[in-house]
Amino acid sequence: MIKPLGWLGIVRLGLVQSSIGAIVMLATSLLNRVMVVEYALPAALPAGLVAWHYAVQLSRPMWGHGSDRGRRRTPWIIFGMGTLALGSLLAIDALSLLATHSVWGFILSILAFSMIGAGVGAAGTSLLALLATQVAPERRAAAASITWIMMVAGIVVTAGIAGALIDPFSLPRLAMVAGGVAGGAFLVAVLAVWGVEQRSTAEAIVADAVPGPSFGVALREILEDDEARRFTIFVFLSMLAYSMQDLILEPFAGLLFGFTPGQSTQLSGVQHGGVLAGMILIGVGGSAFGGRSAAGMRRWIVGGCIGSALALAGLSLAARVGPTWPLSANIAALGFANGVFAVAAIGAMMGLAGAGGGAGEGGREGIRMGVWGAAQAIAFGLGGLIGAVGVDVGRALIGSTPETFTIVFGSEALLFLVAASLALRGSSPSRRPVLAPA
Repeated sequence: MIKPLGWLGIVRLGLVQSSIGAIVMLATSLLNRVMVVEYALPAALPAGLVAWHYAVQLSRPMWGHGSDRGRRRTPWIIFGMGTLALGSLLAIDALSLLATHSVWGFILSILAFSMIGAGVGAAGTSLLALLATQVAPERRAAAASITWIMMVAGIVVTAGIAGALIDPFSLPRLAMVAGGVAGGAFLVAVLAVWGVEQRSTAEAIVADAVPGPSFGVALREILEDDEARRFTIFVFLSMLAYSMQDLILEPFAGLLFGFTPGQSTQLSGVQHGGVLAGMILIGVGGSAFGGRSAAGMRRWIVGGCIGSALALAGLSLAARVGPTWPLSANIAALGFANGVFAVAAIGAMMGLAGAGGGAGEGGREGIRMGVWGAAQAIAFGLGGLIGAVGVDVGRALIGSTPETFTIVFGSEALLFLVAASLALRGSSPSRRPVLAPA
């Protein structure tokens, strides 16, 4: 049997998640602004590259399967972090070529974001699989909360440091700051994960004696599992609803409430503050009340989805009521409910993956996490686009901005309710757990 990770081990793995968030911030936030503002490139270019990095993450099941067959997650995490760091630096290098509209700049950017997507897929999937196999069931809610809070902290801290060091802007200064962030994050991740992974004697014997199934066989087995398939659909629908609001909340505040750019940015901060509060609640309450059972975790998921739906219904009403609506409180409530559902869903992923494949069953934790990670990546890639296009098309066809936002936010609320109904239909895993009792 594998001894479950203690709190120190969970925090160490959370540092890996922080490192992933720090490097991804360079590509999806900082580089996005530099391309559009400093280099006057079309906004569609960074948006397309970010969408491409999500598309590459469809490879997550393959990365997870690779770590399943090797029965070691650490090499895959280190490989993924190295690929992610190199990809981010390559994306910076491509800027000078993009500025001259060279075709090589576009080719280099596509290669860089392919590496970023692959790196996130390999490191992130293997990290979640490691958490699923080596965190005790009663600590999974707290582990999910800790790792995601640390990822957000990594993004926030890196954004602050990079933002302070990058001025006055120049390409060499950007390259130096990006190199420091990517190199530092890679080093932190390697030191954090080194020596954390454990293998029992029985697992090592099985791994050496019995080769794992092929990728196609393992994937087919998962997709034929009713519970795994239903959970995959739940992840896609809930994360689609979660991400649809990303690109339209600030325009919504500006168009209908007259918020300035600074005020709408502060509103985004209110939302993320609510998300962190929801994550912290799950970290504490999920472990103390219901974190030990799949049914208990489902209650948190359903509550978060219903709360998100109610908050979005409030935004639908806000579109019609106008400036007298308590918009900040509504956005805070939306962020809080989003945080509850998101971390509870990650905790449920760990539970289902950890219960779905032990050493004697071939170990399916990695490929299960990969399938759900791919569903999440597709949802994130489509969500922001669908929300933004929905607003543009609605305003063109209907001719009414308030009514358009009412329809879009109402559609998101319905998606959350459908996701909640799928979560309610889940059943407790019956397979043998892989962790010794705490």
